[in-house]
Amino acid sequence: MRQASFAIPTIKRDNKRLHPLERQRVLLNYLPIFIFMIIGLAIGLIAPTLGYLLSPKRPNPEKLSSYECGFEAFSDARAPFDVRYYLVAILFIIFDLETAFLVPWAVVFRHLGWFGMIAMGIFLGLLTVGFIYEWQKGALEWE
Repeated sequence: MRQASFAIPTIKRDNKRLHPLERQRVLLNYLPIFIFMIIGLAIGLIAPTLGYLLSPKRPNPEKLSSYECGFEAFSDARAPFDVRYYLVAILFIIFDLETAFLVPWAVVFRHLGWFGMIAMGIFLGLLTVGFIYEWQKGALEWE
């Protein structure tokens, strides 16, 4: 029985191993991405830390009280919402995604040919069926 090998695979090109200098050149292509990730991580950690350390900390009852559009809180913040708010949010997400898919599709429409046309037709057909269903269930009527 053969034992499994856990050696790090080497980079090959045309069934030949890369020379160490060529391997180093390939890895150097990823250096800008690595630097970008380090800078992003540093900014993401340093900025909130500096804000916390440098901000004035003078709590008083007025600052610590709950604030609701200039009024005193008149009910529990965890009160249930009407389900229609959620339905409107879901409908917004659905049609927002439709736009997010239609714009790139329109850009490459000529290259896709009939396959792209049929695929987008199926996508839009399914969205239309969902829209008709929501309409029949009365989700679009607000009363």
